[in-house]
Parts: sequence; structure tokens; C-alpha cells
Amino acid sequence: MPVVRFRRLSPTALAPLKMTEHAAGYDLAADLPSPVTLQPLERLSISTGLAIALPEGFEAQIRPRSGLALKHGIGILNSPGTVDADYRGEIRVILFNLSQEPFVIEPGMRIAQMVIAQVVAMPLAESDSLNETERNAGGFGHTGY
Repeated sequence: MPVVRFRRLSPTALAPLKMTEHAAGYDLAADLPSPVTLQPLERLSISTGLAIALPEGFEAQIRPRSGLALKHGIGILNSPGTVDADYRGEIRVILFNLSQEPFVIEPGMRIAQMVIAQVVAMPLAESDSLNETERNAGGFGHTGY
């Protein structure tokens, strides 16, 4: 089985952590020197203090934590964010606050989850026409919801 190596870029960075045996994702924590307040409708790039080395053919998807979303209106702006197999820089999380209350991000707070997924690379070919399907060009809400 391939291994994803990670590196702490600061001494206070917390390792990615699975909270249960069968969890799909690893929780990522804020690596901050002090608390940061995220104001309503504000977005901030938050440090995790981590870098990873993914094997070729894999990506890391950075996703919101459902508890933060439900209880506080906190999400990830580019969700899911993608970390490519050739990226070796710091993983940062763009958090936003959709609530009407300021939200304090504490050092070490779990702010996102990272899911490792296999990527299938397929060639693309330009074409003058595409095969027909039952849905065809039916877009958003075409089934009624």
C-alpha cells in the first residue's frame, strides 16, 4: 500500500489524525501562534503547518468539517480543495464564516479534513459531436429539485 509522507513545517503543527478507525478523512488542525477571529462573511487562509508527499496517481481533498458547518456556519471556500501529487508546499485552508457571529479559531483547533483519493488520468479528445443520453443537456434542477 502506498504511503503518504507528511512534514511539520513548524514545531507546533499537529499531525493529521483519524478520529475513528473507519473515518475516511484525517482531521487537520490550525497551526496558529494565537487565536484568530473570523468575522461574519470574512474569509481567511489558515495555516496547518504541514506539507505532504502524495504518491503519483493520488490527490488529497481538503473538505469542511460538518460540525463546524452546522454549529457555526464555518466552511471551506474552495471545497473540496485539491492537493496535487507534485505539490510540496504548506497545506492552508481557506475558511469562511457564513454566520452572523464572529468565530474564534484557536491554535490546534481541528478546522478541516483531508481525504486521500486515487486519481484516474484519462486523455481528452476534442469532438464535433457527443453521443446522446436520456438526460442530454438537462442541467441544474432538471429533475425537479
